[in-house]
Parts: sequence; C-alpha cells; structure tokens
Amino acid sequence: MTRISRTRRPALLLAAMTLTGSATRAHAQQTSPNAPPITLQVDATDAARNLFHARLSLPVKPGPLTLLYPKWIPGEHGPTGPIINLVGLKLSANGQPVPWRRDDVEMYALKCVVPPGASTLDIALDFLSPSDTNGFSGSASATPQLAVLSWNQMLLYPQGKASNDLTFAARLRLPAGWKYGTALPVESESSEGITFRPVSLTTLVDSPVLSGANLKSVPVTPGETPLHQIILAADSQAALDTPSDFAPGYRRLVGEANALFGAQHYTGYRWLLTLSDHVSSFGLEHHESSDDRVSENTLGSEAGRRGLAGLLAHEYVHSWNGKYRRPKGLATSDYSQPMAGELLWVYEGLTEYLGTILPARAGLWSAETLRENLAATAALMDNTPGRTWRPLADTAIAAQLLYTAPAAWGAYRRGTDFYAEGTLLWLDADVTLRRLSDGKRSLNDFCRRFHGGQSGPPALKPYSFEDVVATMNEVLPTYDWKAFFTQRLNSTDAHAPLNGITDGGWRLVYTDKPNESIGDAEGVNHFLNAIFSLGMTVGSDNLAISDVVPGTLADKAGLSPGMKIIAVNGRKANLDRLRAAIKASRAATDPLELVIENGEYYKTVRIDYHDGERYPHLERDAAKPDVLSEVIKPLTPGGAAGAASASGAGTPAPGATSATPAKP
Repeated sequence: MTRISRTRRPALLLAAMTLTGSATRAHAQQTSPNAPPITLQVDATDAARNLFHARLSLPVKPGPLTLLYPKWIPGEHGPTGPIINLVGLKLSANGQPVPWRRDDVEMYALKCVVPPGASTLDIALDFLSPSDTNGFSGSASATPQLAVLSWNQMLLYPQGKASNDLTFAARLRLPAGWKYGTALPVESESSEGITFRPVSLTTLVDSPVLSGANLKSVPVTPGETPLHQIILAADSQAALDTPSDFAPGYRRLVGEANALFGAQHYTGYRWLLTLSDHVSSFGLEHHESSDDRVSENTLGSEAGRRGLAGLLAHEYVHSWNGKYRRPKGLATSDYSQPMAGELLWVYEGLTEYLGTILPARAGLWSAETLRENLAATAALMDNTPGRTWRPLADTAIAAQLLYTAPAAWGAYRRGTDFYAEGTLLWLDADVTLRRLSDGKRSLNDFCRRFHGGQSGPPALKPYSFEDVVATMNEVLPTYDWKAFFTQRLNSTDAHAPLNGITDGGWRLVYTDKPNESIGDAEGVNHFLNAIFSLGMTVGSDNLAISDVVPGTLADKAGLSPGMKIIAVNGRKANLDRLRAAIKASRAATDPLELVIENGEYYKTVRIDYHDGERYPHLERDAAKPDVLSEVIKPLTPGGAAGAASASGAGTPAPGATSATPAKP
C-alpha cells in the first residue's frame, strides 16, 4: 500500500481481541461445509449520495451464531474495517426479525440466535461512504461521477470459518450508463445488474470494482495472455486523456517485472485507476488488480505522470511481494485475526525499492529522476531525529498506529519509515551483493528465487525472517546476511543507512538547485519543504507549520507544528514569499523575521539563517564504480519487444468483464 497524502509530511514525497476457542468451534457448526454460497447483492445506484445498500442471504442452522464484519483489511496493515459506517442493520429468518447484539469486547462481532426451522438468515444493511479524503479504502470512495466498491465494507460473514472456506455469490447494480472494471470474473449481465461467478471470500475482498460515468480501458499487453489493463475512471472525460507513450511505457514495466521475477502469479492484471480530487489518495494492492487513486489532473503534467509511475509500479510489484509472498504474521486466515507487521520492511520496503528501480528500467523515469527520488528519500531519513530512539524495526511493528499518526512532530515520532528507509536498506543489500560478487550476483537473483517459481493463478506462500535470510544466503553464502539485516533494523544511529548510495558510486549533497522529486511533491500537496534549510514544512492552508525537525533552527527559534506564519520580513506571508525570503537569505545580513500566530497569541521570531535554499541531490563519486547505474539497467534488452516476450507466460485470464457498460 502507498499513501499519497495531500496534507501530511511527505514520507516518500511522492505510504483487539478475537473470539476464538470453544466459541469459534460452536459457531462453526452453524454453517455446513456443503452449504450453498452466501449471496450478496449490492445496490450502488445511490453512490452519488455516498450511500450503498447491501442484502445478504446466509445458509444457517438453528442456534447461536456470531457474524463478523471484516476488521483487519489486507494491505492496510491494521484494524481499519469501517464498521462505524455500517448502518440500518436488520436480520430476519422465515420473514421474522431476528434480534442481534454486539459483543461487549470485540466491536466487530454481532451475535444472534437463529430460530428453529430456519435454514437461511437474511441480512440487510447500508454503508455510508464518507466524504473525508484523509484515509484509506474506508474513506471517501465515491463522487457523483464514479465509485470504488470495496466488498469488505458491504458484508458480514460467520465466525469460525477461514475466508478461503466461505463462498460468496455477488451481484452489483450500478447507476444507469456507468461502466466498470474489476478482476472479479463475471457470470452474466442483465437489467438487474452484474452477476459475478461464485468465489471465496478471500477472492471477493481481494477484487474491488471501479465504476463510473467516465471510464475507459487502456490495454497494456493487447492480444497477449495474461491480460494487462489500466482501467481509468475520472470526474471528467478530459481527465482520461492519456499521452501516446502511456501504454507502451507500462508494457515495458510488465516486461521488466516479469524478467525480474521470472513468473506471474495471476491470470490477468488490472490497475484500477481513479482520477479525482474528491476521493482518498492512495494505492492498495490486490493479487490481480490494484486500487490506485490520484488527483483528477494527474495525467496532464509530467510531474503527475512521474508520481503515477511510482505508484503503479509499487502496487504491481505487490502482486509478487505482498500477495504471493507474504509474511506469516500478515497471512491470517480471516479478517478478525490481528496482523503482525514486523516484516513490513520486506513487504513494503522491498516493494518500494523495486517500485523505484522498475520505472527507471522501463523508461517511465529517467536515471536522473530516480537519483532525485533516492536523494530525497535519503535526505529525509537522514534528517529524522526520531531514529535515535525508534529503530526501523519498531516502525514496522507499530505500523497500525503510525499509519494514522498526525503529521505534527512526525520527524521526532517517526512514521511508516519502513517504506523510505526500507528503500535504502534494500539498495544497500543490492549494492552489497553486486560489490562482493564482482557483479555476478544482485537482488535480481534474490527476487527470482524468492518470488518466482511456477506461473499460474493466485497463490499464497508465507515466509519468515529466516526464509529471507536463507534465500540471501543462497544468492551469496559468504556473507552474514542475518547480521546485515539485524544491525540495520535495530540501529538507533542518528544518520540513515546510506551505504547503498556511497558504495554505489554516489554521494548525498545539498545545493540550491531544486530537487525534482521534492518539487513534484510540493506541487501535488501544496506545501513548502524547508526541512533542509530552516528545518520545517509549511502548508498552503493559512501557512500552518505542519512539522518541525528537532535540533534545527526552526526548533531552536521556538516554532512548533500548528503555529501559523502571518508575515515574512514585514510583509503578509504566502508560500512564494517565504520561499523567496529563504532564497534571499544567502545575500541578506539581517535575520529572517517571521510573525507567528499561536492560537490567540502572536510573536515575532528572528532566525539567523544565511544559506539560502538547500535541496538534496546525488553527486557522482568518481573514485568508486558506478554500481547504481548497473542497478537500473533494463533486463529486457528488446525494450517493448522484450516486454512482449516476457509477458507471455502464465495462464489465460478468467474472462472478467472490464470497462463494460452497466445495464440500466
């Protein structure tokens, strides 16, 4: 998963109790292993009002029954199931109401007693899609022109069964004239809606539906098996315009990914791309698709397309690293089991690293764009004082807390740094492999061994820390990989691990030249990144300070998150004037003067700073071999032709309808 925040400190600039034991066994007896599928009908015709209606029919036996609402959502790494927006819940059997009661401890468990003689429990519920865009799939997901349907939000399931062992037959009704895209196989269409083939609950939750009045499909590997598509829905028809090199670039990405891993663990892949300013911005991985959401005009600028390439590459890599290979602590049997995130530095960190180098290999990024991205990541991690008390390992273990942590004091608290620092860690591992083997081994070898195998439909192969170390030892057995990872995961050193950059033939430097990656993020998120000069970030909304880095000039001047900058050097403040004042400080003799609003109080702050703008870059170190340039060399020498041959492995797509008009 990748979080694209419009308001928070840019981490990557562009990321309970459970009812078990005897209760589980008793309630498991209420469903037969040979029972017909649970039917689920979702009416999305009120999507423009952020309102969805769902009806379920659950085969049951008389007696006590506990129903669960999905709590721990795969890819979100936390108990994020939006049960607060489940409303209007009514249970009935044989036409009579069935009372229910929420469990006193597990809020996601609802208990009832199925009456004698009943073989089916009917469930009616509504889901209120929020308008708040600051969140993941449980946040804003619909506008008057489009909607992203996450099935987990619309259903209940019986306790005591693994999600693989429950079969759901789903039907969806969309607003008249809307089209849709999904990886879920379609059985039929009619005036009543789209009927999907019965699938396991696992597959259903793993297969969101993107729909909208303005929707189109872009074939990435046309005429080939398996199918690859980018399905776009937008709030306007104009936002769907794609440049001529759009599909060819992602065709090369497919080729590079398949050359890297050597196998595909899907029968088809679809990027479900939402272009809207009124839904949450993030990317969420699924095995045969991804739920990717960006601003409406993303395709209209080079900066937008660069950010999009990183997002789509990241989520695509997750089909191998996260879905097929998944940490044992995240490979839970159903959505009530808590997830353990200690290996998110592999799940997300390795994915972020590969999602950084693959766009460069595919030509979606230039080599300079990649270096600017790495420089921004390295500088950000190197200017995070929170690392002196919270090691990288704890950012992974505490992920379910840190995903929702406020931006204020983020540099002191640390956030989900297993993305950004994970990139540096895996670059270090890659460069170390290449350096110690004289270029004969690399992380490419690890990925093929760890994520490869036999092509075919989705499968799950969980792993442990020991499995990661063992595979690295297979690639290069003469090195202590356990110590390598352990030291970096538990370090509280004040500086970030930059060995991958320095041993790769480059060095991190700061100049007054703007960093491309930081500039892209500032344009998307509308803020000023002055971390490397004054030591703070400032948002465009009332010029509120969003974060202050401890130990910097901003910190020593008494500034803190939440304060607002009213004036700069005696003139009303805005971001341009603040940026200009920082730039002019190099030639100025007087301190930078800021008028600060702190609640109902005002004060004048003078910062004696004279170094102008400072931005991070990578500078070539001619004394060392340029290993970094070797890292990003394409694996498919034929370019688009190489992508075509590499993407031909696998098995036929299941025939899911995509970009198909919904019947009125």
